[in-house]
Formats: sequence, structure tokens, C-alpha cells
Amino acid sequence: MDAKVDVAAASAGTDAAERSALLLWMIFTGLSVFAAFLLWRYGLIRLMINSDRTYISSVIAVLYIVTCIHCFWRTRAIAREGEVARSCRTILAAPDGARILASGALASDARGLPGGLVTDHIKSLVQKAEAQAKGRIDQTLLLRTLADRLRGSNGFGAFVSDTLMKLGLLGTIIGFIIMLAPIASLDAADKVAMKSSMGLMSDGMAVAMYTTLAGLIGSILVRIQYYMLDSATQRVFSDAVVLTETHVTPALERRLGTPS
Repeated sequence: MDAKVDVAAASAGTDAAERSALLLWMIFTGLSVFAAFLLWRYGLIRLMINSDRTYISSVIAVLYIVTCIHCFWRTRAIAREGEVARSCRTILAAPDGARILASGALASDARGLPGGLVTDHIKSLVQKAEAQAKGRIDQTLLLRTLADRLRGSNGFGAFVSDTLMKLGLLGTIIGFIIMLAPIASLDAADKVAMKSSMGLMSDGMAVAMYTTLAGLIGSILVRIQYYMLDSATQRVFSDAVVLTETHVTPALERRLGTPS
């Protein structure tokens, strides 16, 4: 009875941990949307758009929104894989779990387990055990493949973060060029030209500052989102390693007759 309670509590804790990735993303995005609403309410976003004649700040904002959508898609996929890993652990930890593996029921279509990358990894282990006459099952290469498949396109976040930073730097350079361009033809005696030149210098400084600010903020926010995504991916991979090392490979090695 106590063992059942412990298993149920551990399963509930793991389930909550796996869903926490999507929940954290939603909380973080909700706070970001609220901050953006406040900036729009006080006219700061409109001021940035009107002051940036290069539209680099707008490009940064659009790219950030697209990246948020991609991060949501990847976070949802990782949360789903975490649920698959939990379900596989529940099935294989049951009294008949070892019998399912020992009987080779997973060899053809991995029936009985929910579809997912973790299930595909277990299926590959079963197929390797069938092709292997005897000996211990080394899943190092299969684990590397699983890690690569779980990471998927997570590297897109680092690429976008670096791109946003460089776009901000590009806007800074363009802004300084706009600001310094009138100095070469500046005539201190011509007050009209002086006033026009001051206006151009002010516009150039606005472009430099707003693009730099947008690039830095966007890069930081993207980094935070994909850090949470990478942490969730690592947890799912660790769960898959523990699952296969404690339940799958021992049962398959017993089927091969490998001494423990």
C-alpha cells in the first residue's frame, strides 16, 4: 500500500514537472505581453516606431514574435514527449511490463506504448536486442540520436538571439552615420542649415538608441525562453535514460541470457 502511494506521488510530481515547461513559457509570455501593453499605453512603442526611420526596430519586433511562436511550438512538443516518457515508465514499471519486453511485443510496431520519440528509442533498443545474439546492450549511439531528435530545432533560438543583437548593432551604426553625415557640410554662420543639421543629428541618435535597445531586449528575452526550453528538453532526456537503463535494457538482456 505504501509502495503504491509512493509511486503515485512520484508520478504526480513528475507529471507536474513535465507540464511546468509549458506553464513557465505561458507565464513568461504573459508578463512580456503585459509589459508591451504598458509601453504601448504610454506611447513609448509608437514613439520608437515613428522615430526609427530605418524600421530596424520593427523588424526586430516581428522577428521576436515569430521566434516566440516557434518556442511555443517546441515547448509544447517537449511537454508532449515528457508525457510520453511518463506513460512509458508507468506501463513498463507495471508487473507485466517486463513480460511485454521479454515477449518481443514491441518489436514490430511498439504497440502498447504511446507514440513519441522515447517510444521510438525503446523500439530501436528492442530491434537491436533481436539482432544481437548475446552480450550487453550498448545504447550510447541510440541515446545520442535521441538527444539530437529531442533538441530538434532548439538551436533556432540561439541563432535568432544573435541575429537580434546584430540587428541592434547595425541600427546603431546606421544611426551614427545619419547623425554624423551633416557635420561635413555644416556652416556655423547659416542658422537655417544649423537647425536642419541638428534635426538630422537628433534623428540619427534616435535610430541608434532605439534599435540598440530593441535588439538587446529582444535578444535577452529570446535567450530566457530557449534556456527554459533547453532545461525541459534535458529533463525529458534524463527521464528517458533512467527509464531505459532501469526497465528496458535489463529486461532485454535477460531475454538474451546475458548474466547480470
